Amino acid sequence: MSTQTPAPLGLPPLEIDEFLTWLSAEKGRSPNTIAAYRRDLLAYAAWLAARGETLGAVTGSTLDAYVAHTRGLGRAPASVSRSLVAVRSLHRFLAEEELAPSDPGARVEVPRVPAGLPKALSEQEVDRLLQLVVGDGPWVLRDRAVLEVLYGTGARISELVGLSLADVDLGSALLRVFGKGAKERVIPLGRCARGALTDWLGPAGREAVEPQRWARRGDAEAVFLNQRGGRLSRQGAWGIVRKYGDAAGLGDRLTPHVLRHSCATHMLDHGADIRAVQELLGHASISTTQVYTLVSSERLAQVYHAAHPRAGAH
Repeated sequence: MSTQTPAPLGLPPLEIDEFLTWLSAEKGRSPNTIAAYRRDLLAYAAWLAARGETLGAVTGSTLDAYVAHTRGLGRAPASVSRSLVAVRSLHRFLAEEELAPSDPGARVEVPRVPAGLPKALSEQEVDRLLQLVVGDGPWVLRDRAVLEVLYGTGARISELVGLSLADVDLGSALLRVFGKGAKERVIPLGRCARGALTDWLGPAGREAVEPQRWARRGDAEAVFLNQRGGRLSRQGAWGIVRKYGDAAGLGDRLTPHVLRHSCATHMLDHGADIRAVQELLGHASISTTQVYTLVSSERLAQVYHAAHPRAGAH
């Protein structure tokens, strides 16, 4: 890394291209993420050019002005926040690579985005999704277990792929997961999730695809494997969810986190105590879990107005 005083920066796209290449090659960001960053950063570069400013001269006040500019365009709060995340990431990269004298975004806060209601699937949609995972091959057994555990336990995708064999107690129908901040919690396995895990961990599933020699230490203990015999990654698990979501006609509506949302919402729909749901999901604050009660209340109102003979429009 150079220790020389950097020359004044010209305008992108050169710096943007270097940053995006780094995001792709070093950080493994998806093509869709790279494309979104590119759009946001090119818009930022055009705004700087119109002001006659260079990247090297940007200050925190400049970034505050840019946030005001994007808000003035009538963009949604989420779009404003996403744009500033891209801009701050660019400046942090340039500072760390000593391509800029400082990081002007270090003390600029990303605007808060109002919390939206989780977009849970209906119970019928979940049933349709799970019914598509048919067959007896080992990878089908794995995929069924992935989907059943995500929906049946409300586990985060990082918790799912982080599972080791010692974390699974099929006899007691319990699962130990490590959530945010490595906080441990033990959650119950329902009948369907337990059955799917039993099949996957049996002779026709995981045992049938175990490699003769494990490539990395820790892979031998992984509950979920990829087809190369290594621990299933977050991206790999995401791909499984997307594959069956597309087959079920759910498209972009389905993500691993939507299955978590659906687990919580359906439990509350069926009368679960909110504290129990909080414990299951590993929420540090009850206020996080309370968002799901809004979803359930909304559904209750829809069902009521559709079903009660004196509740409909007259």
